[in-house]
Amino acid sequence: MSLEQEVELIRRFPIFSKIAPAKQKLLCFSSERLTYNPLQEIFHMGDPGDSCYVVIEGDIEISVDRPNGKGTLLLSTVGPNGIVGEIAIFGQVPRTATATAKTRVEVLRISAELFRSVIRENPDAAIELIRSLAGRLANTTAILTQQTGPSD
Repeated sequence: MSLEQEVELIRRFPIFSKIAPAKQKLLCFSSERLTYNPLQEIFHMGDPGDSCYVVIEGDIEISVDRPNGKGTLLLSTVGPNGIVGEIAIFGQVPRTATATAKTRVEVLRISAELFRSVIRENPDAAIELIRSLAGRLANTTAILTQQTGPSD
């Protein structure tokens, strides 16, 4: 895929659609395009947060380990135009969940430094990121509320 085609692709993502064309090109040039097979782990809960992943194609399951070895809890499935791994970048904490390819997945891996730079320089991108994080928090809260009951 040419750089121009990648720039067209990145413009489809709400978080990057309104940033300057030169920054879009830098983002594409500096990111790494990766492919994962079904059930392949992209990152694991507790890993260092050195990058985020923008989903081009496929679905990624986000899960956490339950306490006391009771398996995993599926929090969400992120599809095309979604982003995963950004919480560890901005929270400066280890990965808060595990990301696993549900289907064949194609992503753009963006380094923490570059992603922070894009967000810092583009208020519209920052607003989209906050909107995404707020939606994810609401979804996680709803799942946890369903999982815990008066007897827990």
